[in-house]
Amino acid sequence: MDPIFKALNDPARRDLLDSLRQSDGQTLGQLEEVLDMSRFGVMKHLRVLEDASLIVTRKKGRFKYHYLNAEPLQEVIDRWIDPFLTKPAARAVIDLKSQLEGTAPMLDTDTKPDFMLQTYIRCSQDALWEALLDPDKMSVYHFLSPKVVQDGERYTYEHPDGSTMMVCRTLETDPNSRIVSTFEPHWGEDAIPASKTVFLLIPEPGHMKLVIEHYDLHFPVVPGEGVADGWERWAAGLKTYLETGAASRFNEAGAV
Repeated sequence: MDPIFKALNDPARRDLLDSLRQSDGQTLGQLEEVLDMSRFGVMKHLRVLEDASLIVTRKKGRFKYHYLNAEPLQEVIDRWIDPFLTKPAARAVIDLKSQLEGTAPMLDTDTKPDFMLQTYIRCSQDALWEALLDPDKMSVYHFLSPKVVQDGERYTYEHPDGSTMMVCRTLETDPNSRIVSTFEPHWGEDAIPASKTVFLLIPEPGHMKLVIEHYDLHFPVVPGEGVADGWERWAAGLKTYLETGAASRFNEAGAV
């Protein structure tokens, strides 16, 4: 965790993270306006943040977009802070109004992602691939859905009462390395167009790097809330399951 604390130990880098918290997916030019220093100085600070995995990047054309990655901070919280916190039950598990069912066509993933998250998992590439596509395994680690049913390329996530929570349809796969799916929530009273997710599986010595990209969202992404909070909880469950075999659902009700 030393790189995390080193990265946070500079007010300029904290200002950059604050800026990304307010508006994710900024270019270097946009982030230069945050700090009163040279372009090279800003690039050095961004490199430190990227080395600590506090930001992730996506290059499109001549632009490089920077995203806040909260996963390393969550690991710090889980280790030292979370055991001492009592989270109010009244807080929503997820912002249900932020993700609703829709039928608009998917856009090409050559566009800039609206949200990115990456995490590192001590497992094999085959094990990660299987955990992302096997409905029985998905049912074990998903933070809200205790049952996932597969029908061909369609995955239906059920609420504990058996009603449909969400549907995801696999659009493309590159074996053991890439999965593209729809993201179609089935809760709430209103409706907005469906979105698209991409999982990138990247092997590194002794572990796997998983990158999550979410496209075509029709609402602002707020770190720590709504879709961002949901992905962090989902990733925590997946990581725990693959590394320990334990079924842990990281939701505020503490359901297992």
